[in-house]
Amino acid sequence: MISLEWVKDYIDISDQDLKELAVKITKSGINVEKVITNHIDNLVIGEVVECVDHPNSDHLHICQVNIGDKITQIVCGAPNVRKGLKVIVSLPGAILPGNFEIKASKIRGEESNGMICALYELGLEEKTEESYNRGIEELDKDAPVGADPLKYLGLDNTLYELDIHKHRNNDCYYHIGFAYEIGAILNRPVNLPEDDFKEVADSITKHFSLEVKTEKCPYYIARMVRNVKIGESPEFIQRRLIAAGMRPINNVVDISNYVMLEYGQPLHFFDKNKLGNKILVRDAKDKEKVVTLDGKERILKSSDIVITDGEKAVCVAGVMGGENTEVDENTTDILIEAAIFDPVSIRYTAANLDLKSEASIRYGKGLNFEYTDKAMKRACHLLEKYANAEILSGEIKHDKVDKTIKTVDFTPEDINKILGIKISEEDMKVELGRLDFAYELNNGKFHVTIPRRRLDVDPNINDIAEEIGRLYGYQNLVSTLPNVPIRQGEYIGDVKYRKIISKRLRQLGLNEAKTYTLVSPEMTKLFDYEGKEKVVLPNPMSIDKSVVRTTLLPSLINVYTYNKKRKVKDIMLYEIAKTYDKAYNEESKIAGLLYGNYITNGWNFSKKVDFYIVKGIVENLLDYMGFKNRYSFEVSKVSDLHPGISANILLDRKVIGIIGRVHPKLIKDEVYVFELSLQALMSKIKPLKYKEAPKYPTIEKDAAFILDKNVMAGNVMETIKKAGGRLLTDVSVFDVYTGENVSNDKKSLAFNLTFMDENRTLREEEVMEIFNKIIDKVCTTHNAVLRDK
Repeated sequence: MISLEWVKDYIDISDQDLKELAVKITKSGINVEKVITNHIDNLVIGEVVECVDHPNSDHLHICQVNIGDKITQIVCGAPNVRKGLKVIVSLPGAILPGNFEIKASKIRGEESNGMICALYELGLEEKTEESYNRGIEELDKDAPVGADPLKYLGLDNTLYELDIHKHRNNDCYYHIGFAYEIGAILNRPVNLPEDDFKEVADSITKHFSLEVKTEKCPYYIARMVRNVKIGESPEFIQRRLIAAGMRPINNVVDISNYVMLEYGQPLHFFDKNKLGNKILVRDAKDKEKVVTLDGKERILKSSDIVITDGEKAVCVAGVMGGENTEVDENTTDILIEAAIFDPVSIRYTAANLDLKSEASIRYGKGLNFEYTDKAMKRACHLLEKYANAEILSGEIKHDKVDKTIKTVDFTPEDINKILGIKISEEDMKVELGRLDFAYELNNGKFHVTIPRRRLDVDPNINDIAEEIGRLYGYQNLVSTLPNVPIRQGEYIGDVKYRKIISKRLRQLGLNEAKTYTLVSPEMTKLFDYEGKEKVVLPNPMSIDKSVVRTTLLPSLINVYTYNKKRKVKDIMLYEIAKTYDKAYNEESKIAGLLYGNYITNGWNFSKKVDFYIVKGIVENLLDYMGFKNRYSFEVSKVSDLHPGISANILLDRKVIGIIGRVHPKLIKDEVYVFELSLQALMSKIKPLKYKEAPKYPTIEKDAAFILDKNVMAGNVMETIKKAGGRLLTDVSVFDVYTGENVSNDKKSLAFNLTFMDENRTLREEEVMEIFNKIIDKVCTTHNAVLRDK
């Protein structure tokens, strides 16, 4: 809460409409949540020039009241109204608290043109039996008739209730800081209050010593005053403290609070005679106890800071003083503390003790050591003036504050680029001047010094741009299209490839599944082809979610079982998710499960899932990602896969996954699965190379071989590729046959071979020459026979 009557001590705002000023302040970035004012229109000082009893009442009086420009008649029932009294008059049109409008009327037959008021009727004091019996407010004889009574009494105050952004520093939590904000908006100077005082010959060093044993107190000043006379505070101090929501106590305590609200620096006053001759600032001991000023015992943590007399705690630093050194009516000598403590530590202490005080709020925001010094001097000035204090010479100081001056170098173009607008160099000079940011301008480059009171402004261009922009006025910004370099957005890392792969698998007819990362111990035994050590939770929610999985396949088996029980005939699933091992290695995997008919077209056609369909899906995916001719398959030895219908997937001759039918001992149905390591794929991706479509025709040849059943098609393909040379551009298997006309221990493999030269048209003779060479090589290498020869 900021009192504008108080702010007027530091900056001239007499010509300002305070409600309009609140709008200007809000536009500059400090949100004025509410404007609270005591001002009441049609309120004047009057003088009762005649007072007679009302003819129709035993307690009313008819008064003739001089209100400056005329004499008007008012009926008044107050017992203390009388001739010659200076009073507060509400004229017709005045609206008093409670939305009570004063109107001209007749009271028991007599005309009354207003109301003579008590302070409680104006909302300026609480209505009690005492204030009611006291009657109307009696003003001093020198009160000017016709003037505004609230201004005369010093009660015409306007308060701003601020909603301060959490990133804004302490400067708007005290009146001088807020005066600088107004000064920047109105481009007016700020005048600091008087802080001069006289020192007596005696030195503080004779009576007191200081020791700081914590890194959380970088700055500590102590001064001593004596022969203080405890009494009531001056009326203006009491009035301002009440407006700020604080209860006046006595002149000494009130001065401490007054300076805090003025400079933002909390002070603490110790009764010097209770304290002794030493202060030791240290970290609290765990479970150390102290009774604070509110009479409650506080149990501290080792992370808290305490002020001690060398042994016992006398204050919870930055939060609240101790009861054992409290200033009371018998206090004569005072030790004044002004310090800076670690803001984070103070915030934690206030939260842990559930003791959020005005001091802890300000300590928790961070303080400026220059204002710590000024607050100390201001307190001495006020104590000397209003408590007859004698200030001992000198001060005791602990100073470890970093006093590096915050400076920023920038050009106008730097600021305009950040703000996205055009502010001229001259306008920037004006705004920096309004902010009271000292600057030098050389060769179009600003060198700005940030004042220490602005702790929220860091020495970087962004913060300076924000300050210039808000004072220049966001309402003055012209809407334009952004003039900034742009680039196409894209996903990066594994997210990019998860999206690519997921889209491709959906195009191939698979549906995405999402399963838990946690599985049961039984599930972790399935498809444990990598042999990774697993993480077992010490306190799982349930046993079926107690182990972190290293493969996705068991989870997909569970999804298959769930769907099968609900009579889903065709199940085509994939999942892309992370797996983890006990060494905290994270690996993303792509897994798939297929069962039933891969294609169904009407009542008379369907294509059942088999090994080759699943293998084709994997090959399609790998080709799509640019791995053509870089992958292969080899016999798998995974115990949970069918030993004759399974394979390892190799990329650049390194195993990256598995594929095959689930072993019948696990599932009797023909269920096929595959799993690939996304990390392995990502590590081997190379930029795609493009080449133009061939200009010359290809020649295709088919060949079928009778081979032993244990001969792998992949090995035969390798032989064909080596024998075919550079003119053989593609080889694929298009038929596998066992049955009639083929022995039980044999099988028929049919291959399609494609020949092409990028620079010319091939001749049939040269192709046949290579083709015959291939046939001979396959027959001799694999003991094969050309079928239908």
